[in-house]
Amino acid sequence: MEEKKNLLTYAGLRKLEEELDDLKTVKRREIAQKIKEAREQGDLSENAEYDAAKDEQRDIEARIEEIEKILKNAEVVDEDEIDLDRINVGCTVSVHDLEFDENLEFQIVGSSEADSLGGKISNESPLGQALLGARIGDIITVEAPMGMVEYQILKIDHSF
Repeated sequence: MEEKKNLLTYAGLRKLEEELDDLKTVKRREIAQKIKEAREQGDLSENAEYDAAKDEQRDIEARIEEIEKILKNAEVVDEDEIDLDRINVGCTVSVHDLEFDENLEFQIVGSSEADSLGGKISNESPLGQALLGARIGDIITVEAPMGMVEYQILKIDHSF
């Protein structure tokens, strides 16, 4: 079975590559030093610093593995191949919530870049899926936990 492609913006790709580099070069060295210092304190069976350092090392290695897997299957959104009149991955979209009469702004990103608190929604989320392909002026309907929600597309910004 072929693994799912991870859609990324150029900014998201750079961010992941920088994080991976930092984890491999800086964080690995720091944690190795912490483990060395904890070992020098003697008995490892009752050494909380050693246990904490080993847990941190495990977390770092797991994150490195996760990022490498994302990057292995990454597909960067090519801004030259998109329709500028429609919403695509990488776009920032301004919408008007028709029920609550408020304007909202979202950036549509691949699932590995999603950060709902930061206004970055996944192209695979119900809202992201509904927005993809829409044009300015379109009204989209999204099924949310509280029921159906309607948004009108106000603006599409393609600045990657």
